Amino acid sequence: MKSVLSFILMLALCLTGVASAKDTIVVGTSADYPPYEYTDDKGEFVGFDMDLIRAIGEKIGKKIKIVDMGFDTLIAGLQKEKIDVVIAAMQASEERKQKVDFSITYHDIKDAILAKADSGIELSSVYDIAKYKVASQTGTVQEKWIQENLIKTGKLPAENYFSYERADNAAMDIKAGRVDVLHIIADPATSLAEKNDLKIALITTETVSAGQSLAVTKGNTELLDAINKAIEELKADGTLQKLMDKYKLL
Repeated sequence: MKSVLSFILMLALCLTGVASAKDTIVVGTSADYPPYEYTDDKGEFVGFDMDLIRAIGEKIGKKIKIVDMGFDTLIAGLQKEKIDVVIAAMQASEERKQKVDFSITYHDIKDAILAKADSGIELSSVYDIAKYKVASQTGTVQEKWIQENLIKTGKLPAENYFSYERADNAAMDIKAGRVDVLHIIADPATSLAEKNDLKIALITTETVSAGQSLAVTKGNTELLDAINKAIEELKADGTLQKLMDKYKLL
Protein backbone atom coordinates (compact mmCIF):
# COMPACT_ATOMS: atom_id res chain seq x y z
CA MET A 1 0.00 0.00 0.00
CA LYS A 2 2.86 2.35 0.88
CA SER A 3 4.48 1.83 -2.54
CA VAL A 4 1.16 2.54 -4.30
CA LEU A 5 0.71 5.78 -2.34
CA SER A 6 4.27 6.79 -3.16
CA PHE A 7 3.66 6.16 -6.84
CA ILE A 8 0.46 8.22 -6.77
CA LEU A 9 2.27 11.05 -5.00
CA MET A 10 5.11 11.03 -7.55
CA LEU A 11 2.63 11.01 -10.41
CA ALA A 12 0.76 13.96 -8.91
CA LEU A 13 4.01 15.90 -8.55
CA CYS A 14 4.93 15.19 -12.15
CA LEU A 15 1.53 16.30 -13.40
CA THR A 16 1.77 19.44 -11.28
CA GLY A 17 5.15 20.18 -12.83
CA VAL A 18 3.73 19.82 -16.33
CA ALA A 19 0.82 22.10 -15.49
CA SER A 20 3.18 24.70 -14.03
CA ALA A 21 5.33 24.62 -17.16
CA LYS A 22 2.27 25.23 -19.33
CA ASP A 23 1.27 28.14 -17.11
CA THR A 24 4.59 29.89 -17.79
CA ILE A 25 5.85 31.35 -21.06
CA VAL A 26 9.64 31.57 -21.34
CA VAL A 27 10.47 34.78 -23.20
CA GLY A 28 13.82 35.47 -24.83
CA THR A 29 15.09 39.02 -25.24
CA SER A 30 18.35 40.94 -25.63
CA ALA A 31 18.32 43.39 -22.74
CA ASP A 32 20.74 45.96 -24.15
CA TYR A 33 18.28 48.01 -26.16
CA PRO A 34 16.57 50.83 -24.23
CA PRO A 35 13.82 51.95 -24.35
CA TYR A 36 12.62 48.52 -25.56
CA GLU A 37 14.44 46.07 -23.27
CA TYR A 38 17.08 46.68 -20.62
CA THR A 39 17.72 46.14 -16.92
CA ASP A 40 17.34 48.69 -14.13
CA ASP A 41 19.59 49.22 -11.09
CA LYS A 42 17.95 46.26 -9.38
CA GLY A 43 18.56 43.94 -12.33
CA GLU A 44 14.88 43.86 -13.26
CA PHE A 45 13.85 43.67 -16.91
CA VAL A 46 12.22 46.95 -17.92
CA GLY A 47 11.26 48.79 -21.11
CA PHE A 48 8.49 49.00 -23.68
CA ASP A 49 8.77 45.39 -24.85
CA MET A 50 9.04 44.11 -21.28
CA ASP A 51 5.87 45.93 -20.22
CA LEU A 52 4.14 44.72 -23.36
CA ILE A 53 4.96 41.03 -22.91
CA ARG A 54 3.76 41.17 -19.31
CA ALA A 55 0.50 42.79 -20.47
CA ILE A 56 0.15 40.04 -23.08
CA GLY A 57 0.75 37.44 -20.37
CA GLU A 58 -2.06 38.91 -18.30
CA LYS A 59 -4.40 38.87 -21.30
CA ILE A 60 -3.78 35.21 -22.04
CA GLY A 61 -3.53 34.09 -18.41
CA LYS A 62 0.13 33.06 -18.45
CA LYS A 63 3.07 33.80 -16.20
CA ILE A 64 6.08 35.37 -17.92
CA LYS A 65 9.69 34.31 -17.38
CA ILE A 66 12.20 36.54 -19.20
CA VAL A 67 15.62 35.28 -20.27
CA ASP A 68 18.43 37.57 -21.47
CA MET A 69 20.25 36.28 -24.57
CA GLY A 70 22.44 37.57 -27.37
CA PHE A 71 20.22 38.94 -30.13
CA ASP A 72 21.77 36.65 -32.73
CA THR A 73 20.90 33.56 -30.64
CA LEU A 74 17.19 34.29 -30.18
CA ILE A 75 15.92 32.58 -33.35
CA ALA A 76 18.01 29.49 -32.59
CA GLY A 77 16.60 29.50 -29.06
CA LEU A 78 13.09 29.21 -30.50
CA GLN A 79 14.09 26.52 -32.96
CA LYS A 80 15.67 24.44 -30.19
CA GLU A 81 12.60 25.14 -27.99
CA LYS A 82 14.72 26.60 -25.20
CA ILE A 83 12.33 29.55 -25.17
CA ASP A 84 8.70 29.95 -26.22
CA VAL A 85 8.59 33.56 -27.41
CA VAL A 86 10.97 36.27 -28.57
CA ILE A 87 10.29 39.95 -27.99
CA ALA A 88 13.31 42.08 -28.83
CA ALA A 89 12.33 44.89 -31.21
CA MET A 90 12.51 42.21 -33.90
CA GLN A 91 11.32 42.70 -37.47
CA ALA A 92 9.67 39.87 -39.40
CA SER A 93 12.04 39.53 -42.36
CA GLU A 94 11.43 36.94 -45.06
CA GLU A 95 14.57 35.06 -44.01
CA ARG A 96 13.40 34.86 -40.40
CA LYS A 97 9.90 33.75 -41.45
CA GLN A 98 11.43 30.57 -42.83
CA LYS A 99 12.66 29.66 -39.35
CA VAL A 100 9.98 30.95 -36.93
CA ASP A 101 6.44 32.34 -36.98
CA PHE A 102 5.68 35.99 -36.29
CA SER A 103 2.82 37.81 -34.65
CA ILE A 104 1.03 40.78 -36.12
CA THR A 105 2.98 44.05 -35.94
CA TYR A 106 2.79 45.86 -32.62
CA HIS A 107 4.98 48.88 -33.44
CA ASP A 108 6.12 50.59 -36.66
CA ILE A 109 9.68 51.85 -36.64
CA LYS A 110 12.26 54.14 -38.17
CA ASP A 111 16.00 53.58 -38.37
CA ALA A 112 18.76 55.94 -37.29
CA ILE A 113 22.47 56.53 -37.71
CA LEU A 114 24.41 57.46 -34.58
CA ALA A 115 27.70 59.36 -34.64
CA LYS A 116 29.99 61.11 -32.18
CA ALA A 117 28.56 64.48 -31.21
CA ASP A 118 31.62 66.46 -32.37
CA SER A 119 32.41 64.27 -35.40
CA GLY A 120 31.17 66.68 -38.04
CA ILE A 121 29.43 63.77 -39.80
CA GLU A 122 26.45 64.97 -41.84
CA LEU A 123 24.22 62.53 -43.74
CA SER A 124 21.42 63.02 -46.24
CA SER A 125 20.96 59.30 -46.99
CA VAL A 126 21.86 56.09 -45.22
CA TYR A 127 24.05 55.25 -48.22
CA ASP A 128 26.35 58.09 -47.14
CA ILE A 129 27.68 55.95 -44.28
CA ALA A 130 29.71 53.90 -46.79
CA LYS A 131 32.68 56.27 -46.43
CA TYR A 132 32.94 55.67 -42.67
CA LYS A 133 33.69 52.84 -40.25
CA VAL A 134 30.23 51.35 -39.77
CA ALA A 135 28.78 49.33 -36.88
CA SER A 136 25.53 47.46 -36.27
CA GLN A 137 24.26 44.76 -33.93
CA THR A 138 24.91 41.15 -34.87
CA GLY A 139 21.96 39.33 -36.42
CA THR A 140 19.82 42.41 -36.97
CA VAL A 141 17.96 43.58 -40.05
CA GLN A 142 20.30 46.57 -40.06
CA GLU A 143 23.34 44.30 -40.31
CA LYS A 144 21.78 42.40 -43.21
CA TRP A 145 20.95 45.67 -44.99
CA ILE A 146 24.55 46.83 -44.67
CA GLN A 147 25.87 43.54 -45.98
CA GLU A 148 23.47 43.37 -48.92
CA ASN A 149 23.45 47.03 -49.96
CA LEU A 150 26.88 48.34 -49.01
CA ILE A 151 29.42 45.52 -48.64
CA LYS A 152 28.29 43.19 -51.44
CA THR A 153 27.92 46.13 -53.83
CA GLY A 154 31.45 47.32 -53.09
CA LYS A 155 30.35 50.63 -51.58
CA LEU A 156 31.69 49.74 -48.11
CA PRO A 157 34.96 47.80 -47.69
CA ALA A 158 34.34 44.71 -45.57
CA GLU A 159 37.16 45.70 -43.23
CA ASN A 160 35.27 48.91 -42.40
CA TYR A 161 32.26 47.04 -41.03
CA PHE A 162 32.07 46.03 -37.36
CA SER A 163 29.45 43.69 -35.89
CA TYR A 164 28.62 43.96 -32.18
CA GLU A 165 26.68 41.48 -30.06
CA ARG A 166 25.51 44.38 -27.88
CA ALA A 167 24.39 47.76 -29.22
CA ASP A 168 25.60 49.57 -26.10
CA ASN A 169 29.14 48.35 -26.73
CA ALA A 170 28.97 49.73 -30.26
CA ALA A 171 27.83 53.10 -28.91
CA MET A 172 30.75 53.18 -26.48
CA ASP A 173 33.17 52.46 -29.33
CA ILE A 174 31.75 55.39 -31.28
CA LYS A 175 32.35 57.61 -28.25
CA ALA A 176 35.91 56.26 -28.05
CA GLY A 177 36.49 56.88 -31.76
CA ARG A 178 37.02 53.24 -32.71
CA VAL A 179 34.07 53.29 -35.16
CA ASP A 180 32.32 56.23 -36.78
CA VAL A 181 28.63 55.40 -37.11
CA LEU A 182 26.07 52.92 -35.75
CA HIS A 183 23.05 51.81 -37.79
CA ILE A 184 20.23 51.07 -35.36
CA ILE A 185 16.49 51.51 -34.75
CA ALA A 186 15.65 55.16 -34.00
CA ASP A 187 14.10 54.73 -30.53
CA PRO A 188 17.12 53.07 -28.88
CA ALA A 189 19.35 55.48 -30.82
CA THR A 190 17.88 58.32 -28.76
CA SER A 191 18.67 56.58 -25.47
CA LEU A 192 22.20 55.61 -26.53
CA ALA A 193 22.89 59.13 -27.79
CA GLU A 194 21.92 60.67 -24.45
CA LYS A 195 23.95 58.16 -22.45
CA ASN A 196 27.12 58.32 -24.56
CA ASP A 197 27.19 61.97 -25.72
CA LEU A 198 26.46 61.01 -29.32
CA LYS A 199 24.25 62.59 -31.95
CA ILE A 200 21.62 61.22 -34.29
CA ALA A 201 23.07 62.01 -37.70
CA LEU A 202 20.07 60.65 -39.60
CA ILE A 203 16.58 59.24 -39.08
CA THR A 204 15.37 57.26 -42.07
CA THR A 205 12.84 54.77 -43.42
CA GLU A 206 15.09 53.82 -46.36
CA THR A 207 16.15 50.63 -44.64
CA VAL A 208 12.87 49.67 -42.93
CA SER A 209 10.93 46.76 -44.42
CA ALA A 210 8.66 45.77 -41.53
CA GLY A 211 7.44 46.76 -38.08
CA GLN A 212 8.20 44.96 -34.84
CA SER A 213 6.62 41.60 -34.04
CA LEU A 214 6.90 38.81 -31.50
CA ALA A 215 8.24 35.46 -32.69
CA VAL A 216 7.28 31.92 -31.65
CA THR A 217 8.50 28.45 -32.54
CA LYS A 218 7.34 27.54 -36.02
CA GLY A 219 3.99 25.76 -35.97
CA ASN A 220 2.97 26.89 -32.47
CA THR A 221 -0.31 28.30 -33.77
CA GLU A 222 -2.13 28.05 -30.42
CA LEU A 223 0.30 30.42 -28.72
CA LEU A 224 0.59 32.66 -31.78
CA ASP A 225 -3.20 33.05 -32.05
CA ALA A 226 -3.43 33.92 -28.36
CA ILE A 227 -0.65 36.53 -28.70
CA ASN A 228 -2.27 38.09 -31.78
CA LYS A 229 -5.62 38.32 -29.99
CA ALA A 230 -3.94 39.92 -26.97
CA ILE A 231 -2.14 42.50 -29.15
CA GLU A 232 -5.41 43.45 -30.84
CA GLU A 233 -7.08 43.86 -27.44
CA LEU A 234 -4.18 45.96 -26.12
CA LYS A 235 -4.46 48.19 -29.17
CA ALA A 236 -8.22 48.51 -28.77
CA ASP A 237 -8.21 49.31 -25.04
CA GLY A 238 -5.46 51.92 -25.37
CA THR A 239 -2.82 50.03 -23.39
CA LEU A 240 -0.39 49.82 -26.30
CA GLN A 241 -0.58 53.56 -26.97
CA LYS A 242 -0.07 54.31 -23.28
CA LEU A 243 3.11 52.21 -23.31
CA MET A 244 4.34 54.01 -26.44
CA ASP A 245 3.70 57.35 -24.72
CA LYS A 246 5.40 56.16 -21.51
CA TYR A 247 8.61 55.35 -23.36
CA LYS A 248 8.32 58.28 -25.80
CA LEU A 249 8.55 56.09 -28.88
CA LEU A 250 8.79 57.80 -32.23
